[in-house]
Amino acid sequence: MSLKDLQFSLKKSSNIEQAKALQKYFKTGPGEYGEGDIFLGIKVPALRSIARQHPDLTFDELRELIISPVHEERMAALMILVKRFPGSEPEEKEKIYKFYLQNSKNINNWDLVDLSAPQIVGGYLIDRNKRILEKLADSKNLWEKRISILATFRFIKGNQFDTAFIIAEKLLNDKNDLIHKAVGWMLREIGKRDLTAEEEFLKDRFKKMPRTMLRYAIEKFPENKRKAYLQGKI
Repeated sequence: MSLKDLQFSLKKSSNIEQAKALQKYFKTGPGEYGEGDIFLGIKVPALRSIARQHPDLTFDELRELIISPVHEERMAALMILVKRFPGSEPEEKEKIYKFYLQNSKNINNWDLVDLSAPQIVGGYLIDRNKRILEKLADSKNLWEKRISILATFRFIKGNQFDTAFIIAEKLLNDKNDLIHKAVGWMLREIGKRDLTAEEEFLKDRFKKMPRTMLRYAIEKFPENKRKAYLQGKI
């Protein structure tokens, strides 16, 4: 099926009331992080079903989607790439990875990043040099910074924590709440697998890290320990 077929299916599945709700939820108003993003109002399961019907779009067609002002078109492109990546030959994986980074500024809302960064960026870098993530963490672009920490989820799942700690350290003083949440989430995921490793990282940092980041990081701790961290009594 062609790109035009996919776009037709998306428009056919649009829902005005759902679009209004999504535009509010994803902060698309003036000065908000998703300013100007356009939604068709398609729920994720329906969108995923449409994307599955178009697995063979070319990179040129995917580029047209990824630069679209329509949120669901960008998400459909990422869904196709995420589905394609694991079974691809090494050369194709590299092409997908490079395409992703070349278009990182269009992966510009937290749901788009969270859907794709662990699978594509983390998946490609799992057994490679990961310095690119430090560069992304230093970016002035919010979404590239979120990509840098979310990519480490792939490593965390394999009990590789070092890169996550490096990126978390770089983002420790970031001013954006979406970064606070993402870093805290990744620290929490480390704690699920190795609580000692997480607490070692928190030991000299929890008093100075943003409150939201700390709350996310210790969310699964026993209640008494969680309160002790929040009160600075560890």
